[in-house]
Amino acid sequence: MSRRQSISRSVTWNAENRNANRRILRHQFTNSAGEQIDNIEDSVRLLFVVEGTNDIEFLRRISVMLHAENSRLPNLAEMERHGELIFVPFGGGHVRAWAERLAPLARPEFHLYDHELPPETELRQQAAAAVNQRSQCQAVLTKKRCLENYLHSDAIFAAGDIHVQFDDFDCVAELTARELYRQRPGEIAWQLQARRSQSRMANRAKRWLNTKAVEQMTPAMLAEQDSDGEITSWMLAINELLES
Repeated sequence: MSRRQSISRSVTWNAENRNANRRILRHQFTNSAGEQIDNIEDSVRLLFVVEGTNDIEFLRRISVMLHAENSRLPNLAEMERHGELIFVPFGGGHVRAWAERLAPLARPEFHLYDHELPPETELRQQAAAAVNQRSQCQAVLTKKRCLENYLHSDAIFAAGDIHVQFDDFDCVAELTARELYRQRPGEIAWQLQARRSQSRMANRAKRWLNTKAVEQMTPAMLAEQDSDGEITSWMLAINELLES
């Protein structure tokens, strides 16, 4: 490839990237209540970058609970309804690519990455470090494997009448899927199921955990399961970004 072709391709990619970013603000935004909000570009105060839609479901619900307990903490669901916050799910993959991608939008950013397991953890730490070099931006990794690990087993039981025990780095979705599957009579053993079927059931369980189970969480449960107060610290960090 000639130098001229290389420059042309780079310019084209940068222009496409800028246009894609602007569409995040300019599209007719549909909030979590299904309401259409126009002129979203004027109202956005924060871009909240997460890995996927299940994280969004968790954070909406847990922030409502925390806000009810302490009104100084942000209600992310309410902010989203008013177009003040946009969740940006990057869908996993190469997390480092998102460290600066939204910079042209000139909005405060909060990035939340799952800790996961090595060597993926190190890649996320590098991405977070890059975000934290930018003004009005902050990135953190969960200390636990992912957001489901902050759920209390009592909340899971209240939501589905199942007992699931796990530690900070277990795959809670898979353990929950196993337990739900075990309660179905006449099925073949879990370990004899195809890996694809196991993955599909774990994905359904993950969705359920981040919606129905989170809705059963109480401040006392969260205080027990999140004894370091991580989730509250994220909400306080968001407040600081909003006030900066």
